[in-house]
Amino acid sequence: MAKDLETALAAVGPRLRELRRQRDITLTQLSESTGVSVSTLSRLESGARKPTLELLLPLAEAYQVSLDDLVDAPDTGDPRVRARPIERGGHTFVPLSRRPGGPQAFKQILPPGSPGCDQEQKTHEGYEWIYVLAGRVRLLLGDHDLMLTPGEAAEFDTRIPHAILNPDPVPAELLNIFGPQGERVHVRARPS
Repeated sequence: MAKDLETALAAVGPRLRELRRQRDITLTQLSESTGVSVSTLSRLESGARKPTLELLLPLAEAYQVSLDDLVDAPDTGDPRVRARPIERGGHTFVPLSRRPGGPQAFKQILPPGSPGCDQEQKTHEGYEWIYVLAGRVRLLLGDHDLMLTPGEAAEFDTRIPHAILNPDPVPAELLNIFGPQGERVHVRARPS
């Protein structure tokens, strides 16, 4: 058992380096987002420093992966994704994919809103695809103001100012696929 633990810990450094390179971020950028010093990050990646929970938690959050993904826990063959929901700005994101890098899939739950409430449109790197499961979703996309209902989808470059809102007094649910480096989801369906 101790040998398995040593093997798992030894694999953390290369895994951290791989995640950072996949996301094309520097040690300095990672240090700024996690609060972990550049020298500690470098020593973790090289294996000169043993990983601790205190160091791995902010890294897992920064990379949006589970701790199991950082320590490369053995594959049990169980295909179920058991990720914990993430709360951001009152929205709940349930991760549906668990492999780092490339597009990530989430079920997003929008809290009840107010039809007259406007939210500031934001921009960031990436490409997003949304599919409404339940409720209505208001998509502000540049100069467009769209109302999406269950079964409708939209895809857009997130460098365009946008906001995803719930105008109704009940929660709305949607599938959200996001490519942080601008990867696009290619939907192939024939129009009816």
